[in-house]
Amino acid sequence: MIWSLCLLCVAGAFAAAHARPVRKSGGAEDKAGAQEEVNVLMFGAIQFSDSLNYVYQTTEAKIEKIKLTLKSHEGTLQKLGKETEQAAEVERQIKEALQLLQNQMAKQQTHTTTAKDWLTSMEKEEVELRTKVRWLEMFINNSVPASIKELQERAEEHSNILRGLQHLTEFHKENIETENEKLSRLQRMSEAL
Repeated sequence: MIWSLCLLCVAGAFAAAHARPVRKSGGAEDKAGAQEEVNVLMFGAIQFSDSLNYVYQTTEAKIEKIKLTLKSHEGTLQKLGKETEQAAEVERQIKEALQLLQNQMAKQQTHTTTAKDWLTSMEKEEVELRTKVRWLEMFINNSVPASIKELQERAEEHSNILRGLQHLTEFHKENIETENEKLSRLQRMSEAL
């Protein structure tokens, strides 16, 4: 392409040299002057073609360099896109884990509250039973000897029930303490997230 452009310039220079009006003065001087003009034009055309060739080569190199830079940037952008997607996925998983943890904490809290209420009611029942047992003991001590045996059996029965309730109460207290420990651990985990 460059060579065809050079040839076009040279042809234009020849055409310009031949199209000039002919002087009527001396023939040898005119031929020497015309030859010199053609040489100057040829030299200019060669320099112009060299310049065009240099510009073409440097432009081509710059374009290649730009293409490589663009490919590098595209790779970096794709990598950043993947990292962004991964970060979004991690964030979603953390949110899900946090939500699950909060749900578990709410269930644990409800369970603990229910157990505490039940324990409170059991303690009240225990107090009522103790009062009844004392009352029965007093009644036994003050009652007729024929019904004493029956009253003692009832007192023993109530006493056994009371011991069973005490064991059950202790068991539930331990369960509540365990639940409270679990709840504390879950709260620490949610605070850490």
